[in-house]
Amino acid sequence: MNRIIAKYVLSLLLGLYSSFYLAAQDNNQQLAKEFVEIGDEIYFVQKAPEQAKEMYIQAAQFDPNNIKANYMAAKTITETINKGEAIPYFQKVFELDSDYKFDLLYSIARAYQYGLQFEDAIENYNLYLKKLDQDKDYRGEDKIPENQVKRRIYECNNGIEFMANARNFIITNIGSSINSNSLDYAPVINADETMMIFTSRRKEDNLNENVYDDNFAYEDIFISYKENGKWTSAKNIGETVNTLYFESNSALSASGEELYIYRDENNGDLFVSNQRPDKSWSEPQPVSDNINSSYSENSVTISPDGQTLYFSSDRPGGFGGLDLYKCEKDRRGEWGKVTNLGETVNTPYDEDGVFIDFDGKTLYFSSRGRKGMGGYDIFKSIYEQENDSWSEPVNLGYPINTPDDDIYFVSTKDGKRGYFSTVRNDGVGYLDIYMVEIPDQSEDLANRLENRNQQNMADDGGLANRNVKQVANDKPTQTSLQAVQLLLKVEDASNQQALGAKVLLKGKQKNETLQAEKIAPGIYQFNIRNDKAEEYMLAVEKPGYMYKNVQISIPPMSSEAQEFRKKVSLDPVVTDYRMILEFVYFDINSAQLKDSSQGELERLKSFLSANPAVRVEIAGHTDSSGPATYNQTLSQKRAQAIVDYLIEQGITTERLAARGYGEADPIASNDDEAEGRELNRRVELRVLETQKIANQ
Repeated sequence: MNRIIAKYVLSLLLGLYSSFYLAAQDNNQQLAKEFVEIGDEIYFVQKAPEQAKEMYIQAAQFDPNNIKANYMAAKTITETINKGEAIPYFQKVFELDSDYKFDLLYSIARAYQYGLQFEDAIENYNLYLKKLDQDKDYRGEDKIPENQVKRRIYECNNGIEFMANARNFIITNIGSSINSNSLDYAPVINADETMMIFTSRRKEDNLNENVYDDNFAYEDIFISYKENGKWTSAKNIGETVNTLYFESNSALSASGEELYIYRDENNGDLFVSNQRPDKSWSEPQPVSDNINSSYSENSVTISPDGQTLYFSSDRPGGFGGLDLYKCEKDRRGEWGKVTNLGETVNTPYDEDGVFIDFDGKTLYFSSRGRKGMGGYDIFKSIYEQENDSWSEPVNLGYPINTPDDDIYFVSTKDGKRGYFSTVRNDGVGYLDIYMVEIPDQSEDLANRLENRNQQNMADDGGLANRNVKQVANDKPTQTSLQAVQLLLKVEDASNQQALGAKVLLKGKQKNETLQAEKIAPGIYQFNIRNDKAEEYMLAVEKPGYMYKNVQISIPPMSSEAQEFRKKVSLDPVVTDYRMILEFVYFDINSAQLKDSSQGELERLKSFLSANPAVRVEIAGHTDSSGPATYNQTLSQKRAQAIVDYLIEQGITTERLAARGYGEADPIASNDDEAEGRELNRRVELRVLETQKIANQ
């Protein structure tokens, strides 16, 4: 953020907080206006929606009837992450003034689409189409054309179909050793899956200490190695490859010795760097004048034999937007003529994020067109040598694809796993890298569920057999609605062994708690009956392990069987283990626990009851906004509020410690990133002791 603006915003915040301490609650409307002014400065001048979002949300919390605060909160949410969370803010605007914006119904529908509530989205899209028909002469900038709305309806119908036929992929965030609280994307791996290179816009370890116009750091390329089955903490690949500005990795040869990168030069060109024997990298060189043009070349992938490059470009002569092209080496080993992959692959929309599999014929790429759910969806096409053509691309389906951007998919050589970039509720930061396990290759979960490991299910008296058979073979009638099945695997994070655990699923809207049915050691099944998409909190706990709370979106019932798989890894309880209590909430500038914290507090109490040898510290933290002394006091009061709750629930005082750290222990930058400040405002659980307490 510009230093002058930063000082201006900081002075406004300090004055705003100081006035709040002295003012009564009837001051909230004025406070909301001031927060909106700060948000406007950040959004319209600094062009940083992620940072502005926090200001608008706080303004709407101070004054729920401030129509601009609600509208801008919703708008900035849909421009950042967890876009479905914009729904209540847009709905509030509609309640206050249904004509506030011409495209308000479209915006409501878009938020519903992001939230996987496709029927509600279609309903609002159709209402907007009626408005378009009634106001044909309207020419305002907030008019969304009819063809775009109909495309959205098409995407929603696709979403209903894909969720009704959800694939059994197991999707896992690969964790904080690689992902940061910023943007992490475009993973590439070598053939033996021991090295991952990816792009990040994190401030930590970035060559440029400044930020770009959008308040995120410049792109740098990072590298991580797999040791003992785990990815090491990612490091900047170094200044030989990175510069002070934009570089993004695009492809890695099968050997891991050639790294293809994108540089923001000449509208975007492709370069290649070679790994030396000492593991250092050579100065990147342009790949070829035949490939690089005066237009943008965005992503690239190289065939396993090193003879063919596939890449995306917006050069003239394509089918529209970014198209996919290929280039082959000639007899002299030089890159030859570039050819478009044709209209079977390319559309009038953008195609990008291309990857050729290790078999040399399966092409993965992302497209904003075709039969998608919205944003970029990942597709697969196979080269048919006998016809010298590509097969009709197939959408990889839900839950890999969502209405948000899903892109940069790469597969492992054995075909058992893949990696891609996406925005999910359980993310570490803004855009994260996830691993997907292919169900047909999953040697543990799939084998159990498909009855190929029956000796482990003997204790279930054949119940598991009946349940699994129903999912696989039953032919539901078109008139009956089938319960959605959630299949859960619980494992030890240290060794991936299956664990028996207590698992509960609680609806956030319905406020109902569902019990799981055990169908194999460490494998549980929920049968969920909802008419609409529903948000649930999945709770998993076991004595000797830290508990887990996970948010899950479940689609409505349909006439077709729907089965989802989820894996939860539990960490053993050890001294000095730290865990953020993600679902503990307080009112602004208050130590009063909100009712929505109840689920997390219940799990915390249950954890302490089941582990009587454990003593813990509840640590309160704030960001650096406001006076340091106030932040210290507030963080102490919040920590103490949780301790007081646990004491009321029967946990002895000797096992609990409350400590407020104020702004002294940040886990992210407070300077320029609202996302960083949001991460810093947290309550943590820290294990102090695991030995039995004397005289207990």
